[in-house]
Amino acid sequence: MTETPQTADLLEATLPRGEKSSLDRLFGALLPFSGLLLMITFVVCVSLLMNMNPLNILRRYNLLTVLIQTTVVAIAALGMTFVIISGGIDLSVGSVMALTTVTIALGLEKMRAWPWAAGLLGIATGGLCGCLNGLMITKLRIVPFVATLGMWTVARGTAKFLAAEQTVHVPTTWLNDLMIVSLKSPGLWILLVSVVAMLLVLRYTTFGRYTIAIGSAESTARLCGVRVDRMKVGIYTLSGLLTGLAGLLLFSRLSVGDPTVAVGSELYVIAAVVIGGGSLSGGEGSIAGTLVGALTM
Repeated sequence: MTETPQTADLLEATLPRGEKSSLDRLFGALLPFSGLLLMITFVVCVSLLMNMNPLNILRRYNLLTVLIQTTVVAIAALGMTFVIISGGIDLSVGSVMALTTVTIALGLEKMRAWPWAAGLLGIATGGLCGCLNGLMITKLRIVPFVATLGMWTVARGTAKFLAAEQTVHVPTTWLNDLMIVSLKSPGLWILLVSVVAMLLVLRYTTFGRYTIAIGSAESTARLCGVRVDRMKVGIYTLSGLLTGLAGLLLFSRLSVGDPTVAVGSELYVIAAVVIGGGSLSGGEGSIAGTLVGALTM
């Protein structure tokens, strides 16, 4: 039913002006933290469900398993949000995650005493792949679809070459405990920190504003002095770093380096952003929406 001007005036007159402005201010204050509030609400709901009758169809372990598995897609989708808002696309996510798991496993073989170094090596591998994507798009003028599709092939092939087409088994370290099935799982805290950080970057930094400007009207942004090429390299590098972080959590869940893992994961990551309100034509998207999309997936 359409709302007539008379109805709108009546509804507006129903609420006192002071009360309406207070609600608006409250909504405006909470809006930037909607992603964090959503995450907290979801965790609280899961906790309540876990304390219900054990005969309930929703079992404690199943709920936690779903929540933990969501973190991998969600973290990769945070980076994809910036890419899609800028008007780009990244099809190499799954292959880069596989390469990351192999890199971490090989790093642990050489640096058993420094698991953190192997983890950073894996994240850096993702960042390097993202940077190469950005350079191909900006310097070689290759469209994002083709450039990242090429990286999808190269990253997967490199992972198989380094791993000799087999899984890489390594000794157990504290990296394997990042994805334990528990509400105290470090993976959940990593996701929470990542959501807050990316929310602040997108809403309150020049980097975030320029990302939206490029996706909305690239030519206008260029005329306004935005270094579009440098921004695109930065956007894809950020996406690669978050993909590497997702690969680290994936390695923690698998406990091995697997060059064949995460096939098709890029589709889930892209879908999470689109379900959350991101537009493939660029200029639209949000961290909170992406989190909703990832939880839906």
